[in-house]
Amino acid sequence: MEKSQPVQGHLCRDGFKLGYQIEGEGDPLLVIGSHVFYPRVFSKDLRRTRKLIFVDHRGFAHADRVLEPHDCTLETIMDDLSALCSALNLTRVDVLGHSGHGYMALEFARCRPDLVRKTVVVATGPSHAPEHMAYGERIWKMLAAPERKLRLTRDLEVMQHRIESEPEQRFIWMCLGLAARSWFNPCFDATDLWQGVQVNMPVFDALWGGAFSNFDAAGALLALEQPPLICLGRHDYLVAPVETWLPLVPANNPPEFALFERSSHTPPLEEPELFNDVLQRYLE
Repeated sequence: MEKSQPVQGHLCRDGFKLGYQIEGEGDPLLVIGSHVFYPRVFSKDLRRTRKLIFVDHRGFAHADRVLEPHDCTLETIMDDLSALCSALNLTRVDVLGHSGHGYMALEFARCRPDLVRKTVVVATGPSHAPEHMAYGERIWKMLAAPERKLRLTRDLEVMQHRIESEPEQRFIWMCLGLAARSWFNPCFDATDLWQGVQVNMPVFDALWGGAFSNFDAAGALLALEQPPLICLGRHDYLVAPVETWLPLVPANNPPEFALFERSSHTPPLEEPELFNDVLQRYLE
């Protein structure tokens, strides 16, 4: 039986080309982020049971004009996701967001309960608020292995030089420079994952540095009819750890948690078989 080829395209909207890539067979799973980066993160085996629909947001999309403040809001991202679902004739989907895109997934599920069935957030803390990030920083200082800390010191020097030479690529250089905090193997080189990825820094600065600092995770958990799956890596030193979620969990409708012992910030790539099993059990 021939494998179906990926379907690629884009939606022209408000001066942006919002790309998408569709792969696999089965019920649709909308993966928010970059249609270039995220197909490289999820295993081929997952395509056998799920139709993966990778979609851009404005931070990863080509823009035909100068960015404006409204391009950098969570509300605009939600409108774009609704438009993408409409253009792709999606009437009922599960949704997944990794890292900061987990907030987008939670917000989209809250805004569009008519469209979203189940919600998965991966490597996402409850917010980027100072108290949550400070908790993660204490974990790093107290528990991270010395070789991780040494590797980070070396990588940060390289990262700073790259940012100075190509500031428009700052998000990518930061992701690569923080490998010791974001991969189970602190020496992992993720350069290939980022090849060909477009970034619009004002969107990342506004969302990651602003909106996600004030994200109402407790309100999102209360609002969702179907409790989400929250996946975290034991060695993820980029986001607030799993413990920071616990005070926000509603007693009558708690989310499902999965902690991946041999992962850091990207369990779908670091522990693909286990991640796929956990994901499939939840979605079924």
